[in-house]
Amino acid sequence: MTERLADADLAALVPDWLDWAATAKQLGVTVAKVKTMIRDHELAAAVPTPGAGQQVPADFIQDGLVVKGLPGLLTMLHDGRYTDREIIAWLFTDDAYPGRPIDALRENRGSEVKRRAQAMAL
Repeated sequence: MTERLADADLAALVPDWLDWAATAKQLGVTVAKVKTMIRDHELAAAVPTPGAGQQVPADFIQDGLVVKGLPGLLTMLHDGRYTDREIIAWLFTDDAYPGRPIDALRENRGSEVKRRAQAMAL
């Protein structure tokens, strides 16, 4: 599964991206803080198209905050050796969910997403 996720076309999966400055503005923090949040797995970033530079999926931010449950999920999947790129692909892929995992998180239905992520991370 990891290879498939690593090869995913993120530009096709993720409808809207924010550069680090736009991410900082949405969250009301500095660009340096966004960089720290990515490093600490509170946010994930990837290069959606060649030459674009690292960006954050816009759906990771809701009402000026990081989507509830996302940082813990990112940490869990990083511990399972997944990269930001693979995690973003998984979150935006409609697998056996009623919708994509990112939609479930945004609708405060994170329990099932976390159970599936735990199974993947093992």
